[in-house]
Amino acid sequence: MRLALALNVILGSALIIVLIFANYIRKFNTCRFQRNVFCCLLVFAFISMTGDFAFLLLEGIPGGTAHTLLYVFGFIYYFFQALTFYYVVVFIDCMVFKDQKRAGAIIIIVSVVAAVHALVLVLNLQRHFYFYISEADNIFHYGDKYYIRLLFSYLPALFAAWDFIVSHTVFKKSFLVMTILLLIFPFVGSTADFAFGSLKLIWPCLTAALLYAYFFIIQSDTRLDSLTGIGSRFSFNEFTDKLSRRGTGETWDFVMIDMDNFKRINDTLGHQEGDNALRDMAAIIKDSIRSSDFAARYGGDEFVLATRTENGIDAIMRRIQETVDKHNAKQIRPFKLEISYGQGAYTADGSQKIEEFLSRIDSLMYKHKAERRRAGDKKAEAET
Repeated sequence: MRLALALNVILGSALIIVLIFANYIRKFNTCRFQRNVFCCLLVFAFISMTGDFAFLLLEGIPGGTAHTLLYVFGFIYYFFQALTFYYVVVFIDCMVFKDQKRAGAIIIIVSVVAAVHALVLVLNLQRHFYFYISEADNIFHYGDKYYIRLLFSYLPALFAAWDFIVSHTVFKKSFLVMTILLLIFPFVGSTADFAFGSLKLIWPCLTAALLYAYFFIIQSDTRLDSLTGIGSRFSFNEFTDKLSRRGTGETWDFVMIDMDNFKRINDTLGHQEGDNALRDMAAIIKDSIRSSDFAARYGGDEFVLATRTENGIDAIMRRIQETVDKHNAKQIRPFKLEISYGQGAYTADGSQKIEEFLSRIDSLMYKHKAERRRAGDKKAEAET
């Protein structure tokens, strides 16, 4: 019976974790830091599952060797399960705030708490306040201070809940479901195991939450341009499609931005510098807009951004141009960033097709580019 439980519940969940890891570790169109955090989370979950699996197989088998191994696998199970919960919090923070320094600071805190937890587990080998294995039959029993384990396991969920309350304005709706599942599912599974005996619901609950998170990551990655980290053409099409279908009458200002002389950068300095130019431009745009605005790489060396009309598109473009000028003044690259753009207002009332509107501001952008080129030619002639 115990072997059947181990095979059906734990091994099945472990295989899903392995498949997620094997697929995700090969994806490079995502943030490396985020990928490392999620992969660590998967590894810790797998190690804990392995420890639990081995524990179930050995429990009840007589002998000193089995007794010692039960303590070893019990240590592995409890330590890495708690570490898994800690990294759930790190992963959520990484996804929501996109701040590596912040997530790195949380990892330091997690490491300290994990070290304390490891010390508690080592002390338990002698004092048995956490759990103990009866010598007569090698059966697991809760210690008289088993609540310590609950504190180490549930504190991360409480920390994440508190952080969510404090920073609720930063959370996007798309992150809410993933956050709730990653926090609630393992909590429910672990609580059920403690309340009703060894049901092992923690593993299918945790695996279901991780599987949802994995699908969420894959979906999010399609919305980002792999080179620049800004929105992709797919996300832009999705955004404009939703906007045009709403019919709410709200007005958005759009800007098409084209990088001047981009082909010259590629041809004379190489594609690596061309990629740097695209990344620099994307970073400038992201730093110049609000979280409520939208920005994406439209294709090639073209970018597009949108903001509600009341936010003031002219102020945003002034910030972008000022940042471009400061970037060029630093001379950190062997080229200068120069831009042309066309802009216009779109009202989501069905009076104009979004495709026609985008075509119009695209034409305005090329008109601006031609004007800049003619002005540059006249300046060159005057200087000669």
